[in-house]
Amino acid sequence: GQIQSVLLEQSKDTMNKVSAKSMLQSKLPYIIYGTAWKKGATASLVSQAVQSGFRFIDTACQPKHYNEAGVGEGWKEAAAKLGLDRSDLFLQTKFTSLDGQDPNKIPYDELETLEEQVKQSIAKSLENLQTDYIDSLVMHSPMRSYEDTLRVWRVFESFVKQEKVRHLGLANCYDKKTFLRLYQDSHIKPKVLQNRFYSQSGFDAELRSLCDAYGVTYQSFWTLSANREAINSHEWKAMARSKNLTPQTLMYAYMMSLGHTPLSGTTDATHMKEDVEIMMRFQIGKEVLSEDDIGTLSSLLGV
Repeated sequence: GQIQSVLLEQSKDTMNKVSAKSMLQSKLPYIIYGTAWKKGATASLVSQAVQSGFRFIDTACQPKHYNEAGVGEGWKEAAAKLGLDRSDLFLQTKFTSLDGQDPNKIPYDELETLEEQVKQSIAKSLENLQTDYIDSLVMHSPMRSYEDTLRVWRVFESFVKQEKVRHLGLANCYDKKTFLRLYQDSHIKPKVLQNRFYSQSGFDAELRSLCDAYGVTYQSFWTLSANREAINSHEWKAMARSKNLTPQTLMYAYMMSLGHTPLSGTTDATHMKEDVEIMMRFQIGKEVLSEDDIGTLSSLLGV
């Protein structure tokens, strides 16, 4: 309890100075704030998340599930209040193909070529996010054919060359061959793989090893929802208590201890603070979990 209150005091003092830029330079783990399904509440929740201490934000140019313009409003409002610069934040968005769009709310011209659709989507994201560059641009999922996946990637690469995008990534790719093929064929390599962390994919064991080997950040979503049984178990809760964590933040600590980057989509102010607190424990270099702890949690999860 005492450690937590000291950390909270420290984090209150340093919160305004916390920057995505320095967090990336430190190479220490962090959590991304996820903004799916927040609709009209997106701007205020993003603002609240940034004011709580989140500096990495994930969205998509996909009106079906994301209010990307709300993310733009939210980060701008929080930055103004805290005196943050654009470089203190890390904004990640996605190109979503027609397959993943609501036919009534497509953010680009569906009759255009695939290349033009990607260009229009990125232009829309820059406008929505009120920025002149995107930190991380992610393909929401591989296209139906590998050829089309590569076509999208080539347009992505052109935006890196124009300095409108910093890093590229891929999401919802559970096939090792596809990932490796894209890695080999790309001129600008993927820096992010964002997948659902769940048992049906064998927890991406092979893909996560590849990410480690290639210096790709493995981002996990559905991290809590897909693993409720383990997180609600007696053993899990007991370890969380012993570490001054909630069962949920213990799960994030587990992912960060493995070198991965979990997304948190919480809408609850207390949970935001708890998430930031565990992130800050990692950011100041505290060892939260021992190798034995990680082994115990892995077996509870079935990893």
